[in-house]
Amino acid sequence: MSTPLTELPVRRLTPADLQSCANLSEDRGWPREEHKWGLLLAAGTGYGIDDPDGKGLVAGCVVTSYGPGLAALGMVLVAERYARQGIGRRLMRYVLGEAGETPLTLHATPNGQPLYEELGFTHVGRAEMVRGRFRPSGPAPRSVTRPATAEDLQAILRLDAEVFGVDRTHILARLPAFADQLRIAEADGVLTGYAAAWPNMDTHVVGPLIARDTDTAKSLITSLATGTERPLRTDIDVRHEELLTWLKASGLEPIAFNAVMLRGAPALPGDWARRFAPLTVAAG
Repeated sequence: MSTPLTELPVRRLTPADLQSCANLSEDRGWPREEHKWGLLLAAGTGYGIDDPDGKGLVAGCVVTSYGPGLAALGMVLVAERYARQGIGRRLMRYVLGEAGETPLTLHATPNGQPLYEELGFTHVGRAEMVRGRFRPSGPAPRSVTRPATAEDLQAILRLDAEVFGVDRTHILARLPAFADQLRIAEADGVLTGYAAAWPNMDTHVVGPLIARDTDTAKSLITSLATGTERPLRTDIDVRHEELLTWLKASGLEPIAFNAVMLRGAPALPGDWARRFAPLTVAAG
């Protein structure tokens, strides 16, 4: 007798599953995003359910742990041929069991939000994805930026831990190799922000974007834009209204909204006022 779909075993994914994960993305009409999958599988823990017919993965996701204080869930996908048959719920319940008492956050699409609410996630924020050819609008931002060097890494890690609220060393240490650009902002020799631009299909994604204020965020984005001919894409916390207005005036168009959700804690750690965009919505 075959195993019911809702009882199929869940296994850990490894970097060797990268192509299967990209195939799963493609199956659901998402870009393959192999570069991003590679980072997530290396820095996080992937979970997958294999097709009983031997046709690759029928479901998958990645959890990026930041210690006992927080973990981020992303890339939750179910193959089209198995959609709406309880596979996603099966995978999520398994992941929640593995997470235990660790608070878990995610960015939910409107389609996924009802399931996450059913599983105990609450709505704690909202992010807007914007994309387009960047053409700076208005007065030039005043903050000074420059390319980051190896000597800047410790300062970046300290600032990020302060703003994000937990230690992300294990993923940020991969940024110099993962991103095409990594820049910092300084004032009187003190680090006031940093941002990366990394390749994703035909765009450069701006993230993480950490800055002491909106002018610093604008300066970092402007400097990153001068280093690429690709369209930019980023996901901005909607509370940063001034930055979103400026980005839209500068050629980036609204694409979608995601709900920021959390389970196991009343609020996200850190300082949202200086956290403008995640590295990727899949990892926080």
